[in-house]
Amino acid sequence: MKLLVGLGNPGNQYSGNRHNIGFMAIDAVAREHNAGPWKTKHSALLSEASIDGEKVMLLKPQTFMNRSGDSVQQAAQFYKIAPADIIVLYDELDLAAGKVRVKVGGGNGGHNGLRSIDPQIGLDYKRIRLGIGHPGKEFVTHHVLGDFAKADQAWLDPLLDGIGKHIGLVLKGDDNGFMNKLALANAAEPALAKATPKGQSHIRQARPAKPQAALPETGPMAAMLKKLFKGE
Repeated sequence: MKLLVGLGNPGNQYSGNRHNIGFMAIDAVAREHNAGPWKTKHSALLSEASIDGEKVMLLKPQTFMNRSGDSVQQAAQFYKIAPADIIVLYDELDLAAGKVRVKVGGGNGGHNGLRSIDPQIGLDYKRIRLGIGHPGKEFVTHHVLGDFAKADQAWLDPLLDGIGKHIGLVLKGDDNGFMNKLALANAAEPALAKATPKGQSHIRQARPAKPQAALPETGPMAAMLKKLFKGE
């Protein structure tokens, strides 16, 4: 059994944020593999899928980003899943938009989700880093908590489709094969974007069109913002 975790923040107001690309990726996997209904469990939304014969639990922590580790630890303990069988998908500022890298272990890179997970389960889990690009240090908060632009859909939709279709390669340990498949998907992005039917964007499926939410000044989200990428 594997535990596939997507990181993000709960709530419709954050659903289209760059910081929520991990949630979007998990949703793409769930669609592609006809996962079961989402249930509220382990401080998360939880679903189950069979991917290339492997039982996979899909997890979207609902704790806000800086407490993601609480949910991951609960699920890992309940299902007796070792860190080596846990895969976490998350947004990566230090990769160009649309680029993907897979690695095991390493530092948290200033990411609050990983910073929360590491003390709970250790470092020996697999990370799938999904590039969102770096806007410059002074613009980081508004960048990660801002919605993807319409222009981003040209690479975002093929990327999410590719993750859904090829995640089985990662489950089998073929990380390079997975990255190659996604690189090919991005190379073909103009044709794929042109062929995408109107209204079928992964972003639009996730939320209705609406103005970007103002950044909160109080509550758990505000606390997270104060720590966001601190010390980068």
